[in-house]
Amino acid sequence: MVVVGAGVVGLAVARHLALRGARVRVLERGEPGAEASWAAAGWLAPLVEADGPGPFLELLLRGRAMYPAFAAAMREETGIDIGYADAGTLSLALTGADAEAMERRHAWQSAAGLPAERLTAEEARALEPGIAPEVRRALLFPGDHQVDNREMARALCAAARRAGAEVRAGTAVERLAWSGGRLAGVELAGGERVHADAVVLAAGCWAGRLPGLPRPLPVLPVHGQIAAVSVVPQRFRHCVDTPRCYLVPRADGRLIAGATVERGVWRKAVTPAGLCSVLAGAAEIAPWIGGLPLAASWSGLRPGTPDDLPVLGPDPDVPELFYATGHFRNGILLAPLTGEVVGEMVLGGNPGADLRPFGIARFGDAPG
Repeated sequence: MVVVGAGVVGLAVARHLALRGARVRVLERGEPGAEASWAAAGWLAPLVEADGPGPFLELLLRGRAMYPAFAAAMREETGIDIGYADAGTLSLALTGADAEAMERRHAWQSAAGLPAERLTAEEARALEPGIAPEVRRALLFPGDHQVDNREMARALCAAARRAGAEVRAGTAVERLAWSGGRLAGVELAGGERVHADAVVLAAGCWAGRLPGLPRPLPVLPVHGQIAAVSVVPQRFRHCVDTPRCYLVPRADGRLIAGATVERGVWRKAVTPAGLCSVLAGAAEIAPWIGGLPLAASWSGLRPGTPDDLPVLGPDPDVPELFYATGHFRNGILLAPLTGEVVGEMVLGGNPGADLRPFGIARFGDAPG
């Protein structure tokens, strides 16, 4: 079996397959975990990401629920601590429009029985004294988590290899390889063919550009710029967000602020406009951030789809081809779950989840 792409999603699929005894090759054009997985903030926040109840929220919640056991498994299999923490998220309303949107969000979350706690401005400041005086109200999501996404990628690569998967860096897949009308594997640069009984496409925003696909795969980049400032000692205990910015405090003293949403931008670059936007959003949450040292800035290309939902599961016309891409802002959150459910489908087992809402067929039939 071949997995195209060695981000956290592809590595999670490979690890699951290898643990089940499959022979797996992971082919990565660059370095494992060096693209969107490296650029992420590691924030695991289903109730912030979902716009309402339904299959996507259920998928996000199930993904988050896996993290305590997943973090323990990474430590046991590799000795790597992925920085799992469950400090929760504090969402802030700083404007009238923010407050109205927050009331709508709280209404559907309360109706669904979800643990979102409404707070006054005073209650929010009691939890996080450093937030801006303009805060009008807040929602507390106590079940949200975070991880160190870079350590997670490193751990998944080590775990996949330990389980028996071959992870090949610097190996560009040029196209899908076909034989007699059936998918036979992939073709590498230089014409080498790697034969496989099944191919898992986990190449992030590049997945839709791979020649030989049986149908259009509308996955495009969503460029995100992120900054980190130094806060020692750390002044936030929660992840904090508004509709314009999020802040993720890290144990090493960094405070990560992100992120821009630039759809269809293929170039990775930190721009003056993007950096100003991110830092302005951070200073809106806490004005004192404007006086802190800038520790780093970076950007990445998240794989987005027209409906912002991932593409998961088999191709309806090509049983040897499986999709695991399009996770947008939830690749870190959904990687362990994607590894399990897509891996089980590759093996012909029961994924334990209804993936039809996330199937490629929702974008239309293959061209005739």
